[in-house]
Amino acid sequence: MALDKNGIAQRIAREVRDGYYVNLGIGIPTLVANFVRDDIQVEFQSENGILGMGPFPVEGEEDADLINAGKQTITALPGASYFDSAMSFGMIRGKHVDLTILGAMEVAENGDIANWKIPGKMVKGMGGAMDLVASAENIIVAMMHTNKAGESKLLKKCSLPLTGVGCVTKIVTNLAVLEVTAEGFKLIERAPGVSVEEIQAATEGTLLIEGEIPEMDLV
Repeated sequence: MALDKNGIAQRIAREVRDGYYVNLGIGIPTLVANFVRDDIQVEFQSENGILGMGPFPVEGEEDADLINAGKQTITALPGASYFDSAMSFGMIRGKHVDLTILGAMEVAENGDIANWKIPGKMVKGMGGAMDLVASAENIIVAMMHTNKAGESKLLKKCSLPLTGVGCVTKIVTNLAVLEVTAEGFKLIERAPGVSVEEIQAATEGTLLIEGEIPEMDLV
């Protein structure tokens, strides 16, 4: 059974370590804060100027002045701090973020990422994605394995305008967990009930399969 967006976020939350400073991109990545273990201390940073984001608020307790980069209402944990964009991007460009979690439209087998523009469609701007991918050393992409037409989003080469080159380290999709290597996408785990053959058929780029591939542990 393929994962939904919450399932992808839940699996990515297992990559977060105690003491990490983590930037969450727009979309599926914002859900990760809901699934981080209670026994570890993590600081979530949003490029619009907050350090110490918590889970999404429960209905009826939203604060319209407290939002993430995607304009969604959020909560702030005790000790959270607020600052301007210059300070926020100083943190990002200064490599003070341990883990960056982004969404993507396409990822190439060499780690290129395209996530900011589809030619011919209106966009508000590139946002902070280009700063994040240029500065971060640990980038996990959260995405669906295929687009709405059923075409692979894990490609030999990106067709959309690039956000960053050779920067992605790991990808978690609704079907699988993959590492980016010099030889291509290395299959690490598969979603519960999803076969290796299904993942192979949904991956255009080179897929490396070594031994028995375990199912994801989401507990």
